[in-house]
Amino acid sequence: MNAYLGVDVGSVSTNFVLIDEQEQVLADLYIRTQGQPIQAIQKGLRMLEKEVPPSLTIKGAGATGSARQLTGVILGADIVKNEITAHAVAAMHCIPDVQTVIEIGGQDSKMIIIRDGVVVDFAMNTVCSAGTGSFLDHQADRLGIPIEEFGALALKSEHPVRIAGRCSVFAESDMIHKQQMGHSLPDIIAGLCEALVRNYLNNVGHGKPILPPIAFQGGVAANPGIRHAFEKELGTPVIVPEHFAVMGALGMALLAKENAARGRKTSFRGFGASELEFSTRSFECKGCPNHCEIVEIRQDKVVLARWGDRCRKWQDITSTEAAS
Repeated sequence: MNAYLGVDVGSVSTNFVLIDEQEQVLADLYIRTQGQPIQAIQKGLRMLEKEVPPSLTIKGAGATGSARQLTGVILGADIVKNEITAHAVAAMHCIPDVQTVIEIGGQDSKMIIIRDGVVVDFAMNTVCSAGTGSFLDHQADRLGIPIEEFGALALKSEHPVRIAGRCSVFAESDMIHKQQMGHSLPDIIAGLCEALVRNYLNNVGHGKPILPPIAFQGGVAANPGIRHAFEKELGTPVIVPEHFAVMGALGMALLAKENAARGRKTSFRGFGASELEFSTRSFECKGCPNHCEIVEIRQDKVVLARWGDRCRKWQDITSTEAAS
């Protein structure tokens, strides 16, 4: 059996998806990165190897996420793309006529505008945590509620309170104030969900034509309270795809399959990459006034790749070393 692997490594989660020749998902994984992307990638490879039959052959691999260059080197990925491309490809695969993609992860959020199967606009918010999963996790922990129950409680609300959601600090202090006033927990949680949605639409979706069908993906899509708040604010249904939490990885698996269809042999290192020793370091290039921070990854003492330079000086050196 042939299969194609997609990996999405972010600051909060590391996601894997394997698809077959019919583009059906064979296996998917969602694990915490915990500030150690190399270890998370290797852990995921070991877990994935246990789930698939020995006869399975990986014919292509792709990487995305904030650590996509690092991931690409460790995997031996054939294709490396940004998160916008990966999420758009996955959304169009699951919902062919999709026009708007709402993606909210642990540390950032995105909106992608698609028309006739082409990405025409996008926006990202990487500055404020008020509209992300990490803020929801923090508030659930503060209230002593498992995050899995957060959304269900919001749906029980009859009179959601209005909470200032433009800033995570103000939102938290406003929640505490509403608690002290005696509002019920479901009303406060529903108000928080609505505040996060307003914050997202104001900061990320500001001025963009949000048309249905709308796909809602990323880890926060598991929260029915947030989905309900989006539907209430936008006045239209919001679709949560089956593999909403790993859509970036799914998109890269699809792109890896497309790349392999062009007759290109894969560079995938195999599941054995989980046992290799990798190390990284960074240094400042003083070759020009830019003073770029160069990131370098090694296997044992061999330099596999460098990136971070605007002029490609260090990347070209790496290519020359590899060729020799």
